[in-house]
This record gives sequence, structure tokens and C-alpha cells, in this order.
Amino acid sequence: MWFMWLLSFVSMAIQMVFITLAIAAGLYYLAELVEEYTVLTAKVIKVMIMATTGVFIGLWLFEGMPFTMIGCGLVTNAVFIVLLGTFPFFSFSSPSFILGVVLVVVNHYLAFNYFATEWHPFSEVLGYFTVCLWLVPFAFFVSLSASELTLPTVNQQQQGQQSQYQTFDNKDDVVTSYFTKGRRSKRSGLLSLFEYAKDSVLPTRAKTF
Repeated sequence: MWFMWLLSFVSMAIQMVFITLAIAAGLYYLAELVEEYTVLTAKVIKVMIMATTGVFIGLWLFEGMPFTMIGCGLVTNAVFIVLLGTFPFFSFSSPSFILGVVLVVVNHYLAFNYFATEWHPFSEVLGYFTVCLWLVPFAFFVSLSASELTLPTVNQQQQGQQSQYQTFDNKDDVVTSYFTKGRRSKRSGLLSLFEYAKDSVLPTRAKTF
């Protein structure tokens, strides 16, 4: 009896390893697609936001969910639309980004409170969290590194400058500045995490000449 229990435990551990690797590979592939097709990604995220908005309205009309929870979700989607206006560039210190993060946390708090008092099957709870709370924030999370390979059209100047458009000399033109900074800086976001894990965990082959 104990031998079968041990065998089932080992098989479960192996399955968890394969599931984790599959999820990591899928996330890496999605991040690569986002970097390659930023315009299409913005359109897909916009469709996700509109679809989620329709789901919120349907839950309020047909399921009678509290308007506080539904209204907070709709306001969050409005903030996501504002964030989408500068896609794929994100400023972590911008009011819209900070407000979006706060509203995501508030949405989770309201959802936990509601489902703690109103019983629903686990599949329905998981469906609400997946479609209404996780889908769009996850899409933005995967897109965090998309701006790394996007060529800027205007060289962004730092603090203390009033004019939006600047005059560039030969050593500070937009393309030279972009590629110079790109060589000195490292990637940020989801891809940097996967590349660090790949370089740290996976063995590398030595080149032979």
C-alpha cells in the first residue's frame, strides 16, 4: 500500500515539473510574440478589455452581482484603456499605472468578500477570476518588455525640460541614442526573467572551431 502511495507522489511531482516547464515555455513564447507584433498586441488587449466590460455588464444584469464590485471592474477597464494609449511604453510612476494596480487589488478584495458570503461552484469562481480579474492584467504583464525593441520616434529628455520636441546634434540623435543605450542596458520585464533563468539553469554548449 505504501509503495503505491510513494509511486503516486513521485508521479505527481513529475507532472508538476512538466506543467511548470510548459507554462514557462508558453509565457516566453507569448513575450516574444508581443515584442514582435506590438500593434497587433495592442488591438488584442483592447478587444480583451471590451469583452471583459461586456462580461461585467452581463454579470450585473443576469446574475445580480453587487454594483460596487461591477462598477469597480468597469472603472478598472477605463484605466486600462488609458494605459493602452501609450502602449507598449509604460511609466511605473504614472498616476494611471499606479491607479490600475490599486484597482486590481481592490477588485480582488471585493471578489473575495463576495464569494465568501455568496456560495458559487468553484468553476464559476475560477471563471470570474480568470476572465474578469486576471486576463487583462496578465496581458499587460506579458507586455512589460515590449518597449525594449521598439524604436522611439522622439528622443525622450529627462527632468527640467519644458519643450516636447528637442533639437538633436550628431552625437545625440534618436537612433544613435537608442542603440547606444540599448547596448549598455539590460532587458527588463518577463523576458529578462526567463533569459536569466535560462542562462543560470540550463547548460550552455561550448563553441568549437
